[in-house]
Amino acid sequence: MSSDSDLIKLYSQRILALAADIPRTGRLAHPDATVKRRSPLCGSTVTVDVTVKDGRIADFAQDVKACALGQASASVVGRNIIGRSRAEVEEARDALRAMLKDNGPVPPAPFDGLEVLLPARDYKNRHASILLALEATAEAMQKAEDGDAQKAAP
Repeated sequence: MSSDSDLIKLYSQRILALAADIPRTGRLAHPDATVKRRSPLCGSTVTVDVTVKDGRIADFAQDVKACALGQASASVVGRNIIGRSRAEVEEARDALRAMLKDNGPVPPAPFDGLEVLLPARDYKNRHASILLALEATAEAMQKAEDGDAQKAAP
């Protein structure tokens, strides 16, 4: 069982500040793709809209209904997502998963702000919520690229 001091550490001032200030919230009027992801364990959801141009995110919006940890993760993602390629998003997602589940290193820049979530390693029931924003974004980019490929097909 975790102590009260562990929970205080988990919900640090930095995490709470990020959770309170999530950029790019809402929805896009005409996204190239939309993906909604839900954590079955806690019920947190993140819906991501993307517009992709030349293989990079040109516009992004997110509707976040998650715990403070999921909100903090979405906040870091929202601050750094414009201009990213699908490969960069997938790399950040995979690195965040490894950081949480396998004691891997912090995700590379520009997503290195996710290091604030290092204390969540010990709270496996929160990992899915923390991963939602990057998982939804990676899936939305794939859908947008697949849609472009279908449009280009004869």
